[in-house]
Amino acid sequence: MVSKRWVGLIIHQLLSGPQRFCTIESALPISGRLLSERLKELEQEGIIQRDVFPETPVRIEYSLTEKGLALEPVIRGIEGWSLTWVEPVEL
Repeated sequence: MVSKRWVGLIIHQLLSGPQRFCTIESALPISGRLLSERLKELEQEGIIQRDVFPETPVRIEYSLTEKGLALEPVIRGIEGWSLTWVEPVEL
Protein backbone atom coordinates (compact mmCIF):
# COMPACT_ATOMS: atom_id res chain seq x y z
CA MET A 1 0.00 0.00 0.00
CA VAL A 2 2.71 2.50 0.95
CA SER A 3 4.48 1.88 -2.36
CA LYS A 4 1.51 3.15 -4.39
CA ARG A 5 1.97 6.50 -6.04
CA TRP A 6 0.98 9.50 -3.84
CA VAL A 7 0.43 7.42 -0.67
CA GLY A 8 3.70 8.51 0.95
CA LEU A 9 3.00 12.17 0.21
CA ILE A 10 -0.56 11.92 1.53
CA ILE A 11 0.72 10.35 4.75
CA HIS A 12 3.44 13.03 4.96
CA GLN A 13 0.79 15.74 4.55
CA LEU A 14 -1.32 14.24 7.36
CA LEU A 15 1.65 14.05 9.74
CA SER A 16 0.99 17.73 10.49
CA GLY A 17 -2.50 16.90 11.79
CA PRO A 18 -6.10 16.35 10.64
CA GLN A 19 -6.97 17.97 7.32
CA ARG A 20 -9.91 18.41 5.01
CA PHE A 21 -9.95 17.01 1.48
CA CYS A 22 -9.53 20.44 -0.14
CA THR A 23 -6.46 21.19 2.01
CA ILE A 24 -4.75 17.95 1.01
CA GLU A 25 -5.73 18.43 -2.64
CA SER A 26 -4.32 21.97 -2.78
CA ALA A 27 -1.06 20.88 -1.10
CA LEU A 28 -0.33 18.07 -3.56
CA PRO A 29 -0.28 18.00 -7.37
CA ILE A 30 -2.84 15.16 -7.49
CA SER A 31 -6.27 15.01 -9.12
CA GLY A 32 -9.31 15.00 -6.87
CA ARG A 33 -10.42 11.63 -8.25
CA LEU A 34 -7.09 9.95 -7.50
CA LEU A 35 -6.84 11.59 -4.06
CA SER A 36 -10.31 10.32 -3.21
CA GLU A 37 -9.32 6.82 -4.34
CA ARG A 38 -6.11 6.82 -2.30
CA LEU A 39 -7.87 8.15 0.82
CA LYS A 40 -10.44 5.35 0.59
CA GLU A 41 -7.67 2.76 0.24
CA LEU A 42 -5.76 4.19 3.21
CA GLU A 43 -8.94 4.17 5.28
CA GLN A 44 -9.64 0.54 4.36
CA GLU A 45 -6.09 -0.37 5.43
CA GLY A 46 -6.60 1.38 8.78
CA ILE A 47 -3.86 3.94 8.11
CA ILE A 48 -6.15 6.96 8.16
CA GLN A 49 -9.54 7.68 9.63
CA ARG A 50 -12.30 9.78 8.13
CA ASP A 51 -14.21 11.90 10.63
CA VAL A 52 -17.57 13.39 9.63
CA PHE A 53 -18.74 16.38 11.65
CA PRO A 54 -22.52 16.95 11.59
CA GLU A 55 -22.40 20.63 10.71
CA THR A 56 -23.95 22.62 7.90
CA PRO A 57 -22.28 22.15 5.54
CA VAL A 58 -20.94 18.77 6.60
CA ARG A 59 -17.24 18.88 7.47
CA ILE A 60 -15.04 15.85 6.80
CA GLU A 61 -11.48 15.57 8.10
CA TYR A 62 -8.85 12.93 7.53
CA SER A 63 -6.24 12.02 10.13
CA LEU A 64 -3.67 9.32 10.75
CA THR A 65 -4.55 6.40 12.99
CA GLU A 66 -2.07 4.82 15.39
CA LYS A 67 -1.08 2.51 12.52
CA GLY A 68 -0.56 5.53 10.26
CA LEU A 69 1.43 7.44 12.87
CA ALA A 70 3.73 4.41 13.20
CA LEU A 71 4.87 5.17 9.63
CA GLU A 72 6.30 8.57 10.65
CA PRO A 73 9.92 7.36 11.11
CA VAL A 74 9.81 5.72 7.68
CA ILE A 75 8.31 8.77 5.97
CA ARG A 76 10.75 11.14 7.73
CA GLY A 77 13.65 8.86 6.76
CA ILE A 78 12.63 8.95 3.11
CA GLU A 79 12.20 12.72 3.36
CA GLY A 80 15.73 13.10 4.77
CA TRP A 81 17.22 10.84 2.11
CA SER A 82 15.45 12.74 -0.69
CA LEU A 83 16.63 16.11 0.63
CA THR A 84 20.20 14.82 0.40
CA TRP A 85 20.09 12.86 -2.84
CA VAL A 86 17.22 14.02 -5.07
CA GLU A 87 17.39 17.14 -7.21
CA PRO A 88 14.33 19.40 -6.74
CA VAL A 89 11.88 19.40 -9.65
CA GLU A 90 9.62 22.33 -10.57
CA LEU A 91 5.98 21.27 -10.44
